[in-house]
Amino acid sequence: MKIAVLLSGGVDSSVALRLLKNEGHQLTAFYLKIWLQDEFSFLGECPWEEDLRYARAACEQIGIPLEIIPLQTEYWETVVTYTIEEIKEGRTPNPDIFCNSLIKFGQFYDKIDDSYEKVASGHYAKAEYDGKKYQLKMSPDPVKDQTYFLAYLTQQQLSRALFPIGSFKKSEVREFAHQFKLPTMDRRDSQGICFLGQIKFNEFIKHHLGEIKGDIVNIDSGKKLGTHNGYYFYTIGQRSGLGLSGGPWYVVKKDVKENIIYISREDHSLRERDFFTAGKFNWIGEEKPSTENLKVKIRHGAKMYNCRFIFSGDNEAEIKLDKQDQGIAPGQFAVFYHDDLCLGSGVIL
Repeated sequence: MKIAVLLSGGVDSSVALRLLKNEGHQLTAFYLKIWLQDEFSFLGECPWEEDLRYARAACEQIGIPLEIIPLQTEYWETVVTYTIEEIKEGRTPNPDIFCNSLIKFGQFYDKIDDSYEKVASGHYAKAEYDGKKYQLKMSPDPVKDQTYFLAYLTQQQLSRALFPIGSFKKSEVREFAHQFKLPTMDRRDSQGICFLGQIKFNEFIKHHLGEIKGDIVNIDSGKKLGTHNGYYFYTIGQRSGLGLSGGPWYVVKKDVKENIIYISREDHSLRERDFFTAGKFNWIGEEKPSTENLKVKIRHGAKMYNCRFIFSGDNEAEIKLDKQDQGIAPGQFAVFYHDDLCLGSGVIL
């Protein structure tokens, strides 16, 4: 096949590239320049240049052409704008989900011609065709599995997606990298939001929203315990970065209008719950799932809950968990599963 390979400069995508090369496909690698670090040059070096060096080195070793596609404008108008607006409203955004649905498997499709049958990436997930529809399935590595970040893809997007390392565990991918002696074989995994690079998230928020002094209040006693620089620097369930003694303290509530952060100690009744409302669903199979035998992730990682659906409209539902969770926050994404099949995602309201 003729395949466009998204190359990040990390070990996962470079192993994906080499595996596809070994299978004899006609390949072109693409590096998407979406970093915003040019805008934040006062904070130091731009990591995208290092990523691009690794991407070039991998392509040179494997013998694959590399093209650079600038997508900063598209990224700003979609993912970054969404992130800033969600933060201003006091919600917890997930830019990486929109990075995949709107950019990597969205606007990038429009940048290449239709002669590319597939767009491959180094995600830990599987795209399979069951004879009727395309399915998104989990990788065998529950910790590294990235279906959570891909759950907003549509049938059309998934039909063109290819995940060459989706059947492997991270340890196996590292072994492949060493067998192939790839330049990225010992490179550390990247962390954090994809468009920021080495910029700290709080620096990004401060740059765009500034600082507004507000009170930190003990929700149990009503007593003011300190001050903060803006409600948008904090998320529900957060326990670090408060700078208060006598803890541990948890952020349990935010008053966006009055710019007040409410905190509590180990009071599970305030922080934990086993239900939430979700909406804005994307069902990958284009149909509502059965409400039985479902599982849900409310953040990336191995942890899943059994859950039940009670639909209250075409695109809204009450979700009941089998256990309580202390970090359910508006704006987060809930991703739903049946066994290893990722059904889709909704936004926690």
